[in-house]
Amino acid sequence: MDPLPHPPSPDFFASMPIFAKVIFISMIVIVVVLLIYTCFRGYIAKTDKASVACTQDSRVQPLNIDEFLSDIEKLKPMMFTSQQLSSATSNFSYKLGAGGFGKVYKGTLSNGINVAVKVLEGRSDHRIEAQFMAEVSTIGRTHHVNLVRLIGFCFEESMTALVYEYMERGSLDKFLFTCKEKLGFDKLQKIAVGTAKAIAYLHEECQERIIHYDIKPGNILLDRSFSPKVADFGLAKLCNRDATHVTMTGGRGTPGYAAPELWMPFPITHKCDIYSYGMLLFEIVGRRRNLEMSFPESQEWLPRWVWEKFEKGEIEETLMSFEIGEENKEVAERMVLIALWCVQYKPELRPCMSNVVKMLEGGVEIFPPPNPFTHLIGGTSVMDSQQLKAITEEEPYSETTSTMKRFEIRVDS
Repeated sequence: MDPLPHPPSPDFFASMPIFAKVIFISMIVIVVVLLIYTCFRGYIAKTDKASVACTQDSRVQPLNIDEFLSDIEKLKPMMFTSQQLSSATSNFSYKLGAGGFGKVYKGTLSNGINVAVKVLEGRSDHRIEAQFMAEVSTIGRTHHVNLVRLIGFCFEESMTALVYEYMERGSLDKFLFTCKEKLGFDKLQKIAVGTAKAIAYLHEECQERIIHYDIKPGNILLDRSFSPKVADFGLAKLCNRDATHVTMTGGRGTPGYAAPELWMPFPITHKCDIYSYGMLLFEIVGRRRNLEMSFPESQEWLPRWVWEKFEKGEIEETLMSFEIGEENKEVAERMVLIALWCVQYKPELRPCMSNVVKMLEGGVEIFPPPNPFTHLIGGTSVMDSQQLKAITEEEPYSETTSTMKRFEIRVDS
């Protein structure tokens, strides 16, 4: 057997001519670069293939409720029978509230956890199915501390219901408008920030953007410590991130909170939620409804009155009428300016929600807003383009890292 070849002696490389050394080193560098390039190309090809598959899947539209139910099994929500929910709610004896899509009851599961059971009602089975699919396909796929959590559902011929975590304090509107127990401004400011973070997550963090369409105090629920959670996704819609506009079928939203474009036969964007948030913010700061006929005529519509005071440099007088203490005036003024930005008539002038969060937390400068009501009185507003870009430019929101899985729905382009 031939002996193994001896490795080259240490003097081998040193004894090579200079041009040979250059060629030898160049060959090694080329081999290493080729190996790195090959590995990188393989990784990119694999990633692109997965991305294309995901994009193609996300545009598939569910054909019927049976396929939809099969799909949401992957999300692992609990499936309840009507008998189980009847038992949990003591035969639906404790009603928490009611809305256009059904009634909500308090219940207690067999493990002792309190829940809110929303029994869906509608003029037709198709309407109930649409409501059910809208809520499950959105809130059932999200994970954020400021979004209400879906625990399970019931879908039977005799009942369609959704089971949510129970929020002990109820909805925000009670504390703003009717309850004798008024919330302190610190709590209200935290509620405003938490709600903004939830909307920013829906718009900018989820793989498929979610447009809520019905942001208002009645859909902001509060837990025991008054932490807010956005609820009621019955009007929500998934929107492919590449689609700049969504075609609507039928009106959405609540008058007084719904953006003007929702009442017009034009494509809309997620900026309609930002308008609604601005209207909500006015009511949080003022602790009154935006439209109150019992006030003097100039103060009946809160947003317009606030703008007029701001334009005259008298915003401090307005904050005093809201009974806001000296220690909170700076924060309250920021909130008023943000609200004025959010309710701009033109959607493109409204800030994205991640910027709203930054402004609320004092992280960015707030430029004086243009008049949001020029469409009512005529005229135009002029603003520096760089300032406008700083306010409205959308950035990826990264407060949370979890994102939704794809949901099979098609968006009209």
